[in-house]
Order: sequence, then structure tokens, then C-alpha cells
Amino acid sequence: MVKTIISSIAVAVIVLTFALFEQWFITKNFNEFNDVLAVLYQKIEDESATEEDVYAVQDNWLKKKKSLHAFIPHNDIKEIDLWLAESVTLVGDEKWEDAISKVEVLIELSEQIPKTFTLSFENIF
Repeated sequence: MVKTIISSIAVAVIVLTFALFEQWFITKNFNEFNDVLAVLYQKIEDESATEEDVYAVQDNWLKKKKSLHAFIPHNDIKEIDLWLAESVTLVGDEKWEDAISKVEVLIELSEQIPKTFTLSFENIF
């Protein structure tokens, strides 16, 4: 009986620890990505962005997604990949309004995706 209680508590602590680590890791990576997107957004708004700027953001994302694949759904990753790819073309064609709307969606995704991993009532139930 005592072993069962201790084992249950140990498992609960391990699960909670992993959940907190997962939340911290995802939030940290998306906050960093959001900062990079904010710089790109400003450059597009100033109409000074180049394809290389978007490629730099894409490269940053590719490095992050290698480790994020273990935590977040592949559909979320694919969605960000697609929005970034479209942004490259739009900036290259100097379609600033369209490019800024794509980056706005990317910023929103980078804010919303981590919220699905927080330890909160709505995510548990």
C-alpha cells in the first residue's frame, strides 16, 4: 500500500516535471522566433526587406523546428513552413501588403501555438 502511494506520487512528479519543461521549452523557442518575426515585420513595413531577410528567418525556424518536432503537431510546423515560403516570394516580388499580412499570421501563430501547451484548465479538460 505504501509502495503504491509512493510510486503514484513519484510518477505524478515526473509527469508534472516533464509537462513544465515542455511548456518552458516551447514558449522559449516561440518567443525567440517571435522576436525574429518582429524584426522582419518592421523591415517589410519599411519596405526595406529582402529575400535574404526572409531566408534568415526561415533558417532560424528550420533550426528550431528540428527540436520542436518532438513536442508540437506536425501540422502546426507545416503551417509555419508554408507561410514562410509564401513570405519569401512576396518579399522578392515586393508585394509589401501581402507580405506583411503573411508575417502577421506568422506572428499570431507564434503566439497561439505555445498557448495550447500551457498547464491551464482549458487545456486539461
